[in-house]
Amino acid sequence: MINNRKVVVVMPAYNASQTLEQTYAEIPFDIVDDVVVVDDCSSDNTLAKAKELGVHHVIRHEKNAGYGGNQKTCYNYALNLGADIIIMVHPDYQYTPKLIPSMCYLIANDVFHVVLGSRILGTGALKGGMPLHKYIANRILTFIQNILTGAKLSEYHTGYRAFSREAILAINYQENSDNFVFDNQMLSQLIYKGYEIGEVSCPTKYFKEASSINLKNSSIYGLGVLKVSVQHRLQKWGLLNSSQYN
Repeated sequence: MINNRKVVVVMPAYNASQTLEQTYAEIPFDIVDDVVVVDDCSSDNTLAKAKELGVHHVIRHEKNAGYGGNQKTCYNYALNLGADIIIMVHPDYQYTPKLIPSMCYLIANDVFHVVLGSRILGTGALKGGMPLHKYIANRILTFIQNILTGAKLSEYHTGYRAFSREAILAINYQENSDNFVFDNQMLSQLIYKGYEIGEVSCPTKYFKEASSINLKNSSIYGLGVLKVSVQHRLQKWGLLNSSQYN
């Protein structure tokens, strides 16, 4: 808890049994009140590992709901727990939970309602092993997104993000995709609602066990990102009336 605000970490998990323990061990429980692990019908022993670690809130999808669908369960559950600050940490250990205090304090002290852990600020991405083609794609997509949304973020594609309860409740995230583009839809909705988004520099690690989407899904994701950004601009111009922005 920070400034009498309940902090809940949510971890959307899929085949994360080999990295969950490392990630969980770095969570700062001096400020984190609860941890929620949602196992999206993994084929490994993610569920058993979460229970072995003593995670109090472990949910398993009996059918794979997708990355976005997993997050919907995460946020719904955290809100039901009474979370004032919700921070998503991937259990694949690409991002260190040691940044949780820095990100949460910005929200608890009313500086921002949304904070991202950016791999692009500084030199963490390439040093951490991000493939050059992914780095270039990230930069190109982010440049286009900033133009179309009017924001000035260093990246939109990080999975390390913290939200105030107010920000989560202000957007219709249930209308979003169940796939990877969910992350970008959320940011588009928040920017549209007028929320300023803070960023902190985040080192990252790319290794065999860490989650990564293949080339086909990466291409689909990139096209989806562009679609979201165009829809955002059309909505602002009054040429689109999407329920996602209500």
